[in-house]
Amino acid sequence: MSEKAPVTAAIRVLRQHKAVFTEHLYEYEEKGGTAVSARELGVPEHAVVKTLVMEDDDKQPLIVLMHGDCEVSTKNLARLLHKKTIRPCAPDIANKHSGYMVGGTSPFGTRKAMPVYMEKTIMDLDLIYLNGGKRGFLIGIAPQTAHAILKPDLVEVAIGHDEAP
Repeated sequence: MSEKAPVTAAIRVLRQHKAVFTEHLYEYEEKGGTAVSARELGVPEHAVVKTLVMEDDDKQPLIVLMHGDCEVSTKNLARLLHKKTIRPCAPDIANKHSGYMVGGTSPFGTRKAMPVYMEKTIMDLDLIYLNGGKRGFLIGIAPQTAHAILKPDLVEVAIGHDEAP
């Protein structure tokens, strides 16, 4: 693919912070998720981090960064945040909060400032791949760099995680 990477709100934020990152375009597949992006980039799905826009029982939005091969225990997250429930936002609501289309949601440069929660074990990886703000566009970045910019709370709410090699 010889397309030029788009300059999204996420890319502007990363440049503003002088972050070191790589750009990766791939053929987006509807409902393909992190399995497709990992396959297309030739990287472990565990290193592809999904950006999930969720909401609490007061309909307050939040972002959860999770390994591509894991799910979020919304029950554990709700308990951690002292809320009754946490659930994924409907796609149109998620789009409104983030300013991105679902499937192209980046944690950087969201329309609305939202608290960010990152699965703790993401910090153990050398390099992670996050959405760059457009479907079919990931950025490779050190988790420490993402952490420095996003300032997420580290949580342990993963389900279905087999220890990565």
